Amino acid sequence: MSLKARIQDDMKSAMKARETERLAAIRLLMAAIKQKEVDERIELDDAAITAVVDKMLKQRRDSISQYEAAQRQDLADKEKAEMAVLMAYLPQQLSEAEIDTMIEGAILSSGAAGMQDMGKVMALLKPHMAGRADMAAVSARIKAKLAG
Repeated sequence: MSLKARIQDDMKSAMKARETERLAAIRLLMAAIKQKEVDERIELDDAAITAVVDKMLKQRRDSISQYEAAQRQDLADKEKAEMAVLMAYLPQQLSEAEIDTMIEGAILSSGAAGMQDMGKVMALLKPHMAGRADMAAVSARIKAKLAG
């Protein structure tokens, strides 16, 4: 079953179960997928849908930090609930050890010597980690390894 079909099935089951918050989050995801398909005039595959989910999760993280800074915990909780629904559509997340191993391998294979080679390392890692790790955290780890 494709990821898009799974999302549509989950939307139907959320409707039947009258899970309004879950249904709203799934509808937002379906709208984002449909918008991208219409804009680019293509049918999105699982990898492209994962990229859409990843982008939506990043938006939620940004919103949560802003809401918490403004002491609007009610809105931050709503965003966290949407994140929980969206996380179900990402592939299995990488462990900390797996991320470190992949970073070490990318640094060795690219011959990275310092911060100027950060782009090379990220370019090697991004296709393998997209949707499976928080790329901002990965970037911070790479900076720490290249700097020290």
